[in-house]
Amino acid sequence: MSLPILPTTVVGSYSMPGWLERLKTEYFARRISRHELDEIHDAAVKAAIKDQEVCGIDIISDGELRRDNMIDYFAERLPGVQTDHTSKKFYYDFYDSVVRGKIPMASLRLADDFRFLAAFTDRATKFCVTGPHSLVKRIKDEYYKNEEAFAMDLARVMNMELKELARAGARYIQIDEPYYSGFPEDLQWGVKVVNTLVEGVDAKIALHVCYGNRYGKPSWAGNYRYLFPAILEAKVQQLTLEFARRGGEDLELFKEFPNKFEIGIGVIDVKTHEVETPDIVAERIRKALKFIPAERIFVLPDCGLLHLPQEVAFAKLRTMVQGTKIIRKELGG
Repeated sequence: MSLPILPTTVVGSYSMPGWLERLKTEYFARRISRHELDEIHDAAVKAAIKDQEVCGIDIISDGELRRDNMIDYFAERLPGVQTDHTSKKFYYDFYDSVVRGKIPMASLRLADDFRFLAAFTDRATKFCVTGPHSLVKRIKDEYYKNEEAFAMDLARVMNMELKELARAGARYIQIDEPYYSGFPEDLQWGVKVVNTLVEGVDAKIALHVCYGNRYGKPSWAGNYRYLFPAILEAKVQQLTLEFARRGGEDLELFKEFPNKFEIGIGVIDVKTHEVETPDIVAERIRKALKFIPAERIFVLPDCGLLHLPQEVAFAKLRTMVQGTKIIRKELGG
């Protein structure tokens, strides 16, 4: 599928409607059935797809609205992970999950959710998965007693799933690893785990690294210098990073450490309800162009839009597209 210069996309999640929050929680209270919740999810995903299309996003996601948070969607499905389904009352809480034996090879059944997305849009699509490093930080380990070994086994199982997603037609797959920023000392083995995760996967792979977005607030502080030079060994095609909230100072790292990555430039601050103007978006892209060639830039928000009101999320995506069009025109595109 042909994409314009400076393709626009999303990090993954779209605004979680208040009614969907309530209905998810109703499910945990056993007041609606799994079948009913699945039907509700279908309707919410279709609406998220339509919003992204109307905004003019080039590469869209399913809004991740079937997911309660970035961990449980995977913990529930991972073979060998025991999940206490009575352990959370509110949808956004984390399950109590534990691994007590070696992770076996088995399907996570993610491809069905991708196929649903692809069936309801003609746009290019992306599918996002939480990376092994982040998962091992939230799943209690009573077997491996070594995070790297645990993460590596998760990567081997999930590699099979990524290959299945690629066979189902997923051309863009994003790995989310925000916990790198909280545990930079893990980066050397974290990159090895990512390389195992993506080995032999026939798709463009993006690695998203942010500073957390729990309840719309950053979990950690710092800068992206800790990523270098270790991240240069990652066998991915794209890095997607947050620059809107943090400013663009870290862009200089891409001059200091030459690389071939495409860079997803965060130009929308998801931690404020204030909607950027197209001119602000355009200026943030211009700054990125001083350090990265246009043909290697993708334009996106800093992180997922989960915690923003729907009208704010929609407006931010629309203005992101409008600002990108300003720069395309300046580039003659």
